[in-house]
Amino acid sequence: QVQLVESGGGLVQAGGSLRLSCVASGRTLSTYTMAWFRQTPEKEREFVALINSNGGVTYYADIVKGRFTISRDNAKNTVWLQMNSLKPEDTAVYYCAANSERTNSGYDYWGQGTQVTVSS
Repeated sequence: QVQLVESGGGLVQAGGSLRLSCVASGRTLSTYTMAWFRQTPEKEREFVALINSNGGVTYYADIVKGRFTISRDNAKNTVWLQMNSLKPEDTAVYYCAANSERTNSGYDYWGQGTQVTVSS
């Protein structure tokens, strides 16, 4: 089992920055692809970014490309999402998730989410 805990959300003005953290316990993340998703009450959950197990591959949703950066430190069992140039439409609950690269069974592990609110 992998337990994921997100932190770093909050209220920020448009154009500002936040850095989200996702800390894992229970297992090492070194064999997991990690991703960030976000959700609002009005929308279905949407993909934001992912990073593969060794950090060599990253992928971003077009709507955040160039503004958000995903990174990880397997020694710290932590994944980050650096969010710059934030827009009101980035307001959402952000979740981190883990997908085992051994089984590739999907994102089986999720955190509880952290709220990001961007004011205009």
